[in-house]
Amino acid sequence: MSADRARIDPRGPRFGAGITAVLLLVDIFLALTGAGVAATVLLAAICLVFAWGAFAGVGRHPYGALFKRFVRPRLAPPTELEEAAPPTFAQGVGFVITLAGVVLGALGVTPALAVFAAMAFVAAFLNSVFGYCLGCQLYVLLLRARVIRTA
Repeated sequence: MSADRARIDPRGPRFGAGITAVLLLVDIFLALTGAGVAATVLLAAICLVFAWGAFAGVGRHPYGALFKRFVRPRLAPPTELEEAAPPTFAQGVGFVITLAGVVLGALGVTPALAVFAAMAFVAAFLNSVFGYCLGCQLYVLLLRARVIRTA
C-alpha cells in the first residue's frame, strides 16, 4: 500500500488539531499583547510541526505519535479509518499559512502574524471540535478539479 493510500484513525488528526489550536491561541495572545518576538518564535515552532506532518505524513507526525502512545490505547477501536492523504495535504496548507505569518512576524509586521495565526486557529478549531477539516475539503475540491493526481 502506498503512503498516500495509507489509512489512519481520524481521531489522531483531531487530537493534533486540538493541541495546535491551543498553541495558536497562545500565539495570537502573544502577538496582540506586544510580544512579537515570542509570537514569531512560537509560530515558527508550529510551522515546523506542520512541515513535519506535510512532508513526513500524518502517520509520522509528533502529535500522532502522542495520540498512538497515550490516547488511542484508552479508546475503543475506530469505527472507520480515513485516507491519510487529505490530512497530510491539510498539514501542508497549515504550513503555508503559518510560514506566511512567520515571515511577516520576522519582518516586524506583528498584526499580520496575528491574522495568519488566527486563520490557522480557525481551521484547527473546526477540526478539533467539529471534525471539519478545511484543508481536507480543499484537497477534495482540488482532486475533483483534477489539480491533484492520485497514484
